[in-house]
Amino acid sequence: MSSGGVTASPAAAARQRPSVGIIVIGDEILKGQTVDTNSHFLTRRLFTLGVKVHRISVIPDDVDVIANEVCEFSKVYNFVITSGGIGPTHDDVTLEAVAKAFGETLVPHPELVELCKKFFGTCDLKAPQLKLAFIPESGILRYGVDKLSGEKSQIPLVVVKNVFIFPGVPKLMESQFDRLEDLFRNPSAQFYTRDVFVRSDEVSITGVLNDTNAKFKDTVMIGSYPDFYNSYYKVKLSLESPDNLQIDALCDFLKENLPENALVDYDRNPLHQLEEKVYNLHCHIKDKSFSERLTLSLRVIEDSLQCYGSKQLCVGFNGGKDCTALLHLAYAAVRRKFGPEAPRLKALYIRRGQPFPEVELFIKDCRNRYNLEMIAITGRIKDALFELKSKDPAVTAVVMGTRRTDPNGSSLSAFSPTDPGWPDYMRVNPMLDWSYSDVWLFIRSLNLPYCSLYDRGYTSLGSMENTHPNPLLQLIDAEGIVRYRPAYELTEEDRERAGRN
Repeated sequence: MSSGGVTASPAAAARQRPSVGIIVIGDEILKGQTVDTNSHFLTRRLFTLGVKVHRISVIPDDVDVIANEVCEFSKVYNFVITSGGIGPTHDDVTLEAVAKAFGETLVPHPELVELCKKFFGTCDLKAPQLKLAFIPESGILRYGVDKLSGEKSQIPLVVVKNVFIFPGVPKLMESQFDRLEDLFRNPSAQFYTRDVFVRSDEVSITGVLNDTNAKFKDTVMIGSYPDFYNSYYKVKLSLESPDNLQIDALCDFLKENLPENALVDYDRNPLHQLEEKVYNLHCHIKDKSFSERLTLSLRVIEDSLQCYGSKQLCVGFNGGKDCTALLHLAYAAVRRKFGPEAPRLKALYIRRGQPFPEVELFIKDCRNRYNLEMIAITGRIKDALFELKSKDPAVTAVVMGTRRTDPNGSSLSAFSPTDPGWPDYMRVNPMLDWSYSDVWLFIRSLNLPYCSLYDRGYTSLGSMENTHPNPLLQLIDAEGIVRYRPAYELTEEDRERAGRN
């Protein structure tokens, strides 16, 4: 706020925030041999500290290039952060370059000499390891403090004027920044941010965005970011302002001027507190009959956990929509029963025929997202279950996403042993009475990621040899181009498998 009580414009507020320039140093980054994660980490953290990053530069391990960049950055920005080029080898030239930027020479620092002696067993200034002990003449050492233990950091950060020289190894850089972040904190920073998600594409809402910007440009900074691959929204609007009420007013303006239901209540992290979200979902769904089916499904999974425990139980998962819902249900039940220290969930993937690359990628993502103990077997289902006996003999029950409308699903119950002649397993079927629309209601109510093929008209996934987009979802536009609506828009539920040979 200004002294007159008027909200400062976002541009003026940005000018008042300390400025930062980041210099990432390393030939390996410019050659594509190493991915730069440091600048991403720094920009996010500095933003939360009320500091604005104005520029990021990636440059080679060249003394003159580094010296020139440091010299220019130090004149323009309040803080200059360098990353990389610190070490004992020939290409570690950052300290030498920073000294050159300020017309200084490198001198041994007594504390660093002692540190090198402790770590390397020598204090010989001519030893290669002692290169780390030499810093520019005006350099000072800043020791961070661990916020949990209160312990002083063993390794200091070298600071030369307004240049802060961080290591390039991400874990080391992040650890050191964590301990020293208060050096950059803006004590007067009070910025509010909010992300708004829109179903409509950016082109179709350009007029509304222009009107919004014209109305709020003096109080709110608006960033518009299209997303061509998200299943729930097409545009993310990032709002930033020193006045939270102005962000509220802007959101109200969007609701009034965008098409009905254009704004999406999007959950970017559906696994955060997922047991609470899943078990309370019935409170937010109008379809009471589905709420009853959901409650029954969770009870079946809970009973299976009680009977078999986590080691004897595995979830059948092939990347399809039913298994996607099932996996989330099972994971929620496991977390509810065992808490944050819940054991890893076992998952069985039976690969048949030629799988879609999109399905394989989604299964891999789910394995990482849910930290699954994945058991992948290629072959027919019966043969795969025999192989499971040898791969993991502890497993005695498989939780499946079978519904009554599936082939051979009508005769099943919640707990059904395998048929004679098959490997001896208990089939647990918590979703038998779910409908096609139930599955999509569950997935999309919780913003769960799902296989991208479903957004391209596929409604039932098999292998590439026998699966096609559902013809009932086909659209032909004015130019004769064939497109498909997403799977969750299918209303003829008995034609779910119309895209299967």
